[in-house]
Amino acid sequence: MTSRRLLYLLPLVLLAAAGAGFWAMLTGMQRGSFDPRGVPSALIGRSAPTFTLPALEGSGKPGFSSEDLRAAAREGPVLVNFFASWCIPCLVEHPHLMRLAAEGVPVFGINYRAGGRDDPGAVDWLRRHGDPYRRIGVDHGGRVAIDFGTYGVPETYLIDREGIIRWRMAGPITDQVLADELRPLLRRYR
Repeated sequence: MTSRRLLYLLPLVLLAAAGAGFWAMLTGMQRGSFDPRGVPSALIGRSAPTFTLPALEGSGKPGFSSEDLRAAAREGPVLVNFFASWCIPCLVEHPHLMRLAAEGVPVFGINYRAGGRDDPGAVDWLRRHGDPYRRIGVDHGGRVAIDFGTYGVPETYLIDREGIIRWRMAGPITDQVLADELRPLLRRYR
């Protein structure tokens, strides 16, 4: 075959690949397994990034570093939750974080892009809705969020005993996410 004929076949090959991808998406939608909001994380299966965060002033909780996170994870899985007081979906997932913390699951909070003098709104928000966090760090400029690959808030990561990120939830933890994804992983990595 000449290279000219191969060049004519290229659009057909690309069209066939696009059609196969579209068919796979439709099939996934019919089965309920396609998540259009799902964005894979490059950090799944890798160590949590290295960082040090100051405490949220007025929260009464210490800040933390990646070393503190790894130390806590040696006891069992730890959740890292990026949140903000202005985040409506954070309020949706908050009762689930409170329940997990009451069950003994360590939840470390990262106040995302806190404003000046830390974030008095976050302190008030936690007083009003409850505080599930063992430690709360402040990510003023969003650098730690970038290192984690966070797209927005809320986002939650599960860290195993070796300090490896095993799961990421972009968006609020709901009853279904808790039952179908998070609880099985918490049992698996205990």
